[in-house]
Amino acid sequence: MSATDVKETVRQKYAEAARRAADSDKSCCCSGKKTQVDDAISKNLYADAEIGALPEKAVLASLGCGNPTALAELKAGEIVLDLGSGGGIDVLLSARRVGPTGKAYGLDMTDEMLALARDNQKKAGLANVEFLKGEIEAIPLPDRSVDVIISNCVINLSGDKDKVFREAYRVLKPGGRFAVSDIVVRGEVPEHILKNVLLWAGCVAGALQDGEYKRKLEAAGFTGVEIEVTRVHQAENAREWFKELGVDFDSVAPYVDGKFVSAFIRATKPKN
Repeated sequence: MSATDVKETVRQKYAEAARRAADSDKSCCCSGKKTQVDDAISKNLYADAEIGALPEKAVLASLGCGNPTALAELKAGEIVLDLGSGGGIDVLLSARRVGPTGKAYGLDMTDEMLALARDNQKKAGLANVEFLKGEIEAIPLPDRSVDVIISNCVINLSGDKDKVFREAYRVLKPGGRFAVSDIVVRGEVPEHILKNVLLWAGCVAGALQDGEYKRKLEAAGFTGVEIEVTRVHQAENAREWFKELGVDFDSVAPYVDGKFVSAFIRATKPKN
């Protein structure tokens, strides 16, 4: 399985999700339609007060596993970048938090998602937002141009996470913050489960073990890495999803039950 194969699989799945959200159908994190596993991973991530002021399609296109804008401690005037911004929900929430003196960028590689996000921006009436087309492994922004990087269940989908972390470090200002929600593995999971191409565009495969996540961030230059578990995922919630993908649930369940968690990952780029 090449990084190109992974990227194309992800692109296709998320384009499908964007089209469904644009048609006001339920989207999800792991496939083109809502399933039990999606509910377990993505339900109740945002407070009603947060999503009440957003366009409906921004909420329907929410594909995440956390709420990084609520945990990133964003401040007025900061510049925020959302890696893999999808329909734009976290970008729009960030833009409100940083206010008119700040700015929120969204970066996505999928044309359908970018079109949906820009439409949501217009409906939200926010001027301090810009959506960029590009890949999280090659961020189209200058060095030291961003105060905070957020992301929501996207980095685990990358086929080259080391590049993602190096790019995140590059565009952050000294003292800048890395504050993302992601799927993380606790304990040992067989390689054939982690690297099954059928699962790359879901919320499971591609996830790093917690210790490896920390080591890769530190190798990129980050300090103060913290991983906070926000939700533990049970295998039973994914039974029908695995069946739809043609994966034998009973052979997979013992290896994944309780091993995959949603987590909030914090790190800092040193000031010097």
